[in-house]
Amino acid sequence: MLNIFIPDIYIMDYKPYSPEWHRKRYLKEALDKYLDEYVPNKVICDDILSILSERSESAYAEWNKTEELSEMIHSK
Repeated sequence: MLNIFIPDIYIMDYKPYSPEWHRKRYLKEALDKYLDEYVPNKVICDDILSILSERSESAYAEWNKTEELSEMIHSK
């Protein structure tokens, strides 16, 4: 994907207002906020890893619940 940066204008190669366009825009805005506030790279990385970890733990808990339900259904 090619992105073109023109001062104060950020042009993305996604169709405007598509889900992809919004995702990339939100990610860019979040990263810009970190960078504008001079947050150290270590903190940015730690925050990203924390978010991924929370998501992973949540997915694992959901998987465990469905696995237990499947076992209960198959045991009857």
